[in-house]
Amino acid sequence: MEGSAPPFPVVDSPGALKALPEEDLPKLAEQIRSVLVESLALTGGHLGPNLGVVELTIALHRVFDTPKDRFVFDVSHQGYIHKMLTGRWDRIQTIRQHEGLNGFLLRTESEHDCYGAGHAGTAVSAALGMAAGRDLHKGAEHVVAVAGDAAFTCGTTFEALNNISHTTKRFILVLNDNEWSIDRNVGAIAKYFHQLQTSPTYAHLHHKAAELVERLAGRSLRNLAGKVESGAKNLLFPSVLFEKFGLRYFGPIDGHDLPKLLRTFEFLKELDEPAVLHIITEKGRGYAPALGNPMKFHGLGPYKTETGETSPSGSPTYSQVFAEALTRYAKEDHSITAITAAMPSGTGLVHFQKEIPDRYYDVGIAEEHAALFACGLAVQGLKPFLAIYSTFFQRAYDMAIHDIGIQNLPVRLCMDRAGLSADDGPTHHGVFDIGYMRHVPNWVLMQPKDEDEFADMLWTMACHDDGPIAVRYPRGAGIGATPKKAPARLEIGAFEVVAEGTDVAVFGLGNMFEVAEEAARQLREEGLSVALINPRFIKPLDGPCIERFAKTCRVLVTLEDHVVANGFGTGVLEHLCEANLFVPVIRVGWPDQFIDHGKQALLREQHGLTAEACVNRVLALLGNSPAQS
Repeated sequence: MEGSAPPFPVVDSPGALKALPEEDLPKLAEQIRSVLVESLALTGGHLGPNLGVVELTIALHRVFDTPKDRFVFDVSHQGYIHKMLTGRWDRIQTIRQHEGLNGFLLRTESEHDCYGAGHAGTAVSAALGMAAGRDLHKGAEHVVAVAGDAAFTCGTTFEALNNISHTTKRFILVLNDNEWSIDRNVGAIAKYFHQLQTSPTYAHLHHKAAELVERLAGRSLRNLAGKVESGAKNLLFPSVLFEKFGLRYFGPIDGHDLPKLLRTFEFLKELDEPAVLHIITEKGRGYAPALGNPMKFHGLGPYKTETGETSPSGSPTYSQVFAEALTRYAKEDHSITAITAAMPSGTGLVHFQKEIPDRYYDVGIAEEHAALFACGLAVQGLKPFLAIYSTFFQRAYDMAIHDIGIQNLPVRLCMDRAGLSADDGPTHHGVFDIGYMRHVPNWVLMQPKDEDEFADMLWTMACHDDGPIAVRYPRGAGIGATPKKAPARLEIGAFEVVAEGTDVAVFGLGNMFEVAEEAARQLREEGLSVALINPRFIKPLDGPCIERFAKTCRVLVTLEDHVVANGFGTGVLEHLCEANLFVPVIRVGWPDQFIDHGKQALLREQHGLTAEACVNRVLALLGNSPAQS
């Protein structure tokens, strides 16, 4: 490339894409991959999934017409190319940056984003609802759901499949099959799809049937070709999954063969029955580092474009501390088991898997099943540690009450990514778990101030057999507090008083303890006597500790990486009310709104979760003057 001229004209709208000669589409695909690799090297993001759907997205926009036609992407982390082709090409370098493009689809970001998402298993149900709405309105638009093979380990996807043929005659489901979610897919469904991919007999018969479709123009002959293909499948697979659901199955075909994708979508547009198109794609296609390490390049921070190398991390992450501590404890206690819902690398449990494979369980993207499975292990006298992101455990809320809570089963819930998941935005922020957990009877809920205390909490969980117990912990690294070789068992419900004081009592929960420390230091500089408390326990609360400081201090302050509504601070207020103690309580946390994506420090500054903002609120309440002796 010479000068600053791009190697190929930018195609940033569906109209421009349709105007492009078909022979130039492979060049467009090459350019898109180049832009993605260069842009995400600066911002980070979901590189691997997007490199795998370049041709698919081009074909969809070439054949269909958004925003009239509807594309519903499952999870939607693979929607970067869709954004580029719908007027956002010039902003792709802002993705996941504050006030830039979101890393997922957002209805508020573009009229071409008909449905927002961030979690797996939502696309088929939502798209079916759109198709039903279209039918009721006598509309003519097409609805296309795009779901990865991992989405078919979700119960919601199968619930939707069960209803498609009874609801509409016009529905297209694209199964984007690359054998990966974040990690390699597991279970019977993954095995089934792999059989469809790799059976040489079926591949040969499918190829012959596909040739008929391509050679013969008449509709009746196309139907005949479909029957030939269906017969070929049934010889090998008598219980073909999708056709048992009443869906016409096509594939598998090469998801990077643009001409074949275009012809197939043109054919499916005319079909008067719901259909599944099974495509085979490569996650990370076109970029050697991503192909070589699909797990790493599913979603990552900035990297070097030449090698794919990322900056070395400093302190171990909480996920790594979790996995290493749990593995160490499990080697001594053979009743400890570990469960993940398709997130062995994200939760750190890949380490446990390597060391103790016979007590490690990956259930796929199925949080409800994971929780119930843990219940069954607990009934058998085992000690299940269930590791799920805070934002994903929301799906298993019924189990937290109905199965774990009511039966008082000793399930150990480890909620990773609790608090802000900065760059990912509102679908991934784990800022609601205190609110949905603290009022459920029988549960114990904790949060550590650092990595050493986290290891102590995990040991406490291993020793706790009296009912369910949970710990929430943040994304990324802590302060570098190396866990002790011999962990301590914590007294359930006991706060840690770090410093005494008589004017202000500051309770800093978990990763907000650092902010509380700094706020206490600044308040002391203002001449105030400040108590500093590490609560550790959200449920049960340390009532005597709260009451003692309520009786001796002029104001209490609570800080938490959680929404203020129904959070830790609310629990403190409720306890004071029950104890008939009335003292001002300043609650510092996230406001009653969905928080955008952006760097953590910037968002904390914007919403007042800083030491300076906390100090200003205290001084304003106290009239900006220290207590008089």
